[in-house]
Formats: sequence, C-alpha cells, structure tokens
Amino acid sequence: MARSLERAWEEKLRVVEQVEQDYDRWCREQPLVLGDDDRDALWALGQNLPQVWHAITTTAADRKRMLRFIMREVILDQTKLKGHVWLKIVWQPGATSEHTVQRRVHTYNDYADLDQLRQRITQLNAAGTMDKEVAQVLNQEGFTAACGCRFQGETVWLLRTRWGIAPAKINGIAANPPRWPDGSFSVQGAAVALDVTTQTVLTYLADGLLTGRQLRKGQPWQIDLADDQIRDLRARLQRTRRPKKEAS
Repeated sequence: MARSLERAWEEKLRVVEQVEQDYDRWCREQPLVLGDDDRDALWALGQNLPQVWHAITTTAADRKRMLRFIMREVILDQTKLKGHVWLKIVWQPGATSEHTVQRRVHTYNDYADLDQLRQRITQLNAAGTMDKEVAQVLNQEGFTAACGCRFQGETVWLLRTRWGIAPAKINGIAANPPRWPDGSFSVQGAAVALDVTTQTVLTYLADGLLTGRQLRKGQPWQIDLADDQIRDLRARLQRTRRPKKEAS
C-alpha cells in the first residue's frame, strides 16, 4: 500500500512539473500583446500614479508591490558624498538612474554644504544682519540645520563663535556715535551728556537709573535719555560730589 501511494505521488509530481514546463514554453511562444484599450488604461494609471500612491485606500503592502513592479534594485551609499545619501535605481526594463538626497547628520563636520553655509552666514553678518534674521534668511533659502530642522538664532550664534566671525553691529566696524539715528544715546554719548565715565553709564544701566536696549548681547547700547533726566542725574552727581570736596 505504501509503495502504491509513493508511486502515485511521484506520478502526480511529474504531471505538475510537465504542466509547469508546458506553461513556461507557452508564455515564451506567446508574447504579451497589448491592445489599444490596454495601453490607454496603463497610460491613465501612470498619469494617476501619485494619486493612487497617496490614496487612503492604498496600503503599505500595495505601495511595496508598486515599487517592485517598476524597480528591480536600489543601491544606497552614505559614504560616497559628504552629508548625502547616494542611491542608484535599477528599473525593471534595465535602465538605471542615480540620485543624491541630503541626509541628517549629528555634527557640522559631516554637513553636506558646510563651505556654502559658512560663506552665506559670513555675507549676511558682514551686511549687518543679526543672528535671528540670518536664521530666517537661511530657512527661506532652503538651508537646513545639521539635525534636519530649521535654523534658529542660537544656531547661527554657535556657528559664528565656532568660526570666529565677529557679531554684526548696528554701526558696522565704526566707532559708536554720540547719538544713534533714532535719537537714542550711545554709552559714549551718554557719558559726555552726563559728564561721567562710560563705566558710570554702564553702572546706571545695571542699577536702573538709565534705560536702554541692545539688539542682542554684545551689541551697542541705545540709551533713552531726555533733557530733564540729564538735569536730574547731573544734580544727583553734584550732590554726591560736594561732600567729598568739602571733606577734603
């Protein structure tokens, strides 16, 4: 009985193998011929491929099958180009195409366009653009930070510090004028107006006797100083100076 079943099984396997061989031979002898309707349908599908790809009814498995249908192989290399992923696609008909995609990196040592980034920051800084505004320009021009996020003013500050680029100042490299175009005083101008040293002006700012602002840390002070405030502070100085002279 066992030998009879074994022989029957072997015969069935031979039949299946013969059928598969006949089918393969038939496929080779009967090449696929597309009719006009078939070509039109495939063309329409190709035109709507993005819509099909993003359709909510298209599953991840469907997308994988679509990729396998048009791609034979994808080769990736993260070391060929600095800060990029190089990829080569072998399409099903045998054609190939090469592409590069900027990748996220952990440090600016691996940043793709570091020289271009440094040159652009240097240009904007030389034009008197503050770090925050530099970051906005970089984002508008398509630059991305090393981690793939948007630039912030703090990021620009860190890069400037690393590269030894001095901060932009509202008066460039020139000496501070006594008064700025908006009418506010510089530290030097306030010192002359009050007849004190620049260090005294800074002390007044720290103590709240004077009010001023900086575009950011390290920028020149723009001090609001009205005429009546100048008179009051000068009178205050005279009162504090008189006892010292009398004591001497």
